[in-house]
Amino acid sequence: MSRLLLQNHGAMYRTYTCTYNAAAMSTMAILPQSTPTQKLTQRLRRSQLEKKCPSSSLPFSTKASLTIDRKMATQAKCLQLENINPNFITMEYAVRGPLVIRAGEIEKELQKGVKKPFDQVIRANIGDCHAMGQQPVTFLRQLLTLTFEPRLLDSPDYPDDVKERARLILSDCHGHSVGSYTDSAGLEVVRRQVAEYIERRDGGVASDWQNIYLTGGASPGIKSILSLIHCQVNGKTPGVMVPIPQYPLYSATIAEYGMVKVDYYLDEESGWSLNREELQRSFDENKKHCNPRALVVINPGNPTGQVLTRDNIVEIIKFAHDNQLLLLADEVYQDNVYDKNSKFYSFKKVMYEMGEPYRNQELVSFLSTSKGYLGECGIRGGYMEVLNLCPQVKAMLTKSITAALCSTTAGQVAVSALVNPPKPGEPSYERFISEKNATLSALKERAELVHKTLSGFEGYKVNPVQGAMYVFPQIEIPPKAIAAAKAKNMAPDAFYAFELLESSGICIVPGSGFGQRPGTYHFRSTILPQTDKLKLMMEKFRVFHAEFMKKYK
Repeated sequence: MSRLLLQNHGAMYRTYTCTYNAAAMSTMAILPQSTPTQKLTQRLRRSQLEKKCPSSSLPFSTKASLTIDRKMATQAKCLQLENINPNFITMEYAVRGPLVIRAGEIEKELQKGVKKPFDQVIRANIGDCHAMGQQPVTFLRQLLTLTFEPRLLDSPDYPDDVKERARLILSDCHGHSVGSYTDSAGLEVVRRQVAEYIERRDGGVASDWQNIYLTGGASPGIKSILSLIHCQVNGKTPGVMVPIPQYPLYSATIAEYGMVKVDYYLDEESGWSLNREELQRSFDENKKHCNPRALVVINPGNPTGQVLTRDNIVEIIKFAHDNQLLLLADEVYQDNVYDKNSKFYSFKKVMYEMGEPYRNQELVSFLSTSKGYLGECGIRGGYMEVLNLCPQVKAMLTKSITAALCSTTAGQVAVSALVNPPKPGEPSYERFISEKNATLSALKERAELVHKTLSGFEGYKVNPVQGAMYVFPQIEIPPKAIAAAKAKNMAPDAFYAFELLESSGICIVPGSGFGQRPGTYHFRSTILPQTDKLKLMMEKFRVFHAEFMKKYK
């Protein structure tokens, strides 16, 4: 059974990339009422799609549906692939791609009693902390409970410091209810708490609460800033410089907005660091055909797990200033630093310490409740701090955010818990600090476990996991396996990942989904499975890799 499924990997992979092509072909009959120009366009599009996804590669049911749909072409839907935003077709999000779809299918097969060489799917593809067993922080959940059910404020079951915080938040809500809209940028009381948190974090560097926008996780804030810069200048499409490897949110959003992704490579040989020479090379080569307007930096890194040194950050700030780039600092993993020789430095603090003219660099930084030690991915809380923007531009940003009304109040309460935690001496402090430290200590243990285990695999090259929640090893795939992948029309690292999933139930993400230097192959795995399950996962991984190398070497 497993072997038969493996033989279908290529078809599955093609099906994922061809699904929309099949649908498009089914609605692309040359309609009699079409103008000559429309008919020509329809023929060209059909020809292009058939080249990408020939009918011979489609399952019988799909071919049959195409035949039926062609007969019904006169009743075609008003929305078809050839008349929707083409950027939606271009964009991809590897973290939830074909491997994850197949993992879900396998889970359903296991529930139905289908025999597999494993009894569970281990989803190591996404940084979903609680889904992998991380326990919620009691303080945050109590604060959510009291703000959403104020009648419990008189209950003796909740600590006084949590009640005090809940009352403060409710006093800033219209109607004293979290069921009301907030200001578009978020509750003022929480924005002030964020500013105070930033000042504490950065050793007294001032933060203005009016520069704080509360967002539904970091992603909506990032998308709002990328949308802001979406404007042609001197006839050139805007470009956004992103690290390779990168978090697919950036490539997907850039594609969705019809902008240009400007790749700059992190240096794997020096622990995924970056240098100014590489930034300048990328900028100079790409400004010939686009207008680079922003520079994205992810620190600590996703998927690479590196933590930038202060010297590295200084060089990045100088580069952004000298080339008039808006700097986007994705700092959502700032609490996730495990390496004893590494330390998180915020871009804002370093920029301030550099003095003029760098202190006036345009900077937007992001933080989320989804990562760190909270791991509250589903609650969708986050913020961005916007610095040194032109006041008129900032007004336009605020206006665009106003159109979305506000982020969820649950997310805003979670941000409050993140930036205004219990203080020493308060009733909730001992339990809070114990839970926080236990979570971060466990992540540090797993980071070391994963690095040590994978480093012993044949053909693996693994940098230490200094921070964040992922490992991104380089793997040497034998030529025989590369040929087998090519025969199935698959990227070699995707081929490796599919065989791993079908053989062991482990779901990872191929490096090709994040970007990598040509000729190299990687994958991303989280370190989030609880320690016992992670040890089991590493043993399954070891067995699979040994068999894979034996089969294809």
